[in-house]
Amino acid sequence: MQAHEIDYHIYGEEMQYVEIELDPQEVVVAEAGSFMMMDNGIKMETIFGDGSNEQNGVFGKLLNAGKRMLTGESLFMTAYMNQDNSKRKVSFASPYPGKIVPIDLTQYQGKFICQKDSFLCAAKGVSVGIEFSKKLGRGLFGGEGFIMQKIEGDGMAFVHSGGTLARKELQAGEILKVDTGCIVGFTKDVDYDIEFIGGIKNSIFGGEGLFFATLRGPGIVYVQSLPFSRLADRIIASAPKAGGSGREEGSLLGGLGNLLDGDNRF
Repeated sequence: MQAHEIDYHIYGEEMQYVEIELDPQEVVVAEAGSFMMMDNGIKMETIFGDGSNEQNGVFGKLLNAGKRMLTGESLFMTAYMNQDNSKRKVSFASPYPGKIVPIDLTQYQGKFICQKDSFLCAAKGVSVGIEFSKKLGRGLFGGEGFIMQKIEGDGMAFVHSGGTLARKELQAGEILKVDTGCIVGFTKDVDYDIEFIGGIKNSIFGGEGLFFATLRGPGIVYVQSLPFSRLADRIIASAPKAGGSGREEGSLLGGLGNLLDGDNRF
């Protein structure tokens, strides 16, 4: 194997974290901000990109980091190396309620495609890049699904999802239609496209957006029930207005006040 072989254990139900066990000199790389805790003897180091292309020199590192910028991720990742003579552990937490999904790339033909903000951590040697859409429809209307991340190599990687996780195994030619934000990831043989919902009533009054993703098998698809973008939209919609005292839940007077203000959301 090119990637480091790491052992792991996932703890929790709704707010999970993954504990990685490192042998001496083994390394795991993680997104900035995902660190939770670690044993003494592990050294942290900030690196460009994912650290998988050191042989390509400075130019290769800058190119890799630049690709990460296109997905809205940080230029940097953090590497955790066990410098002790015995096994040590380091843990990474999911950023919001949901599930952590372990991805053994040897079982997925060395490649897994995931939503741009779902990657959590991986064994050193695993490459984290971008997966550009080759179809115009995805680029114009794909929203969250336009630029996906690709995870390549022969090691372990971990992605996180929001809410409840569904794993769908599609047969050849089988189609699954999914909200673009609800996609966590899928195997490389799955064909991915954007489809217009259609219908004036659906478009104007449906409340579900104008487009959804169509995923055609064969392959495995992971779907999340609560993407972070949807959660954030609900929080923003419920936030107090500037200069106001906020929505008074359960109050008749509060509801009448909202109605007079032109806000009919009780």
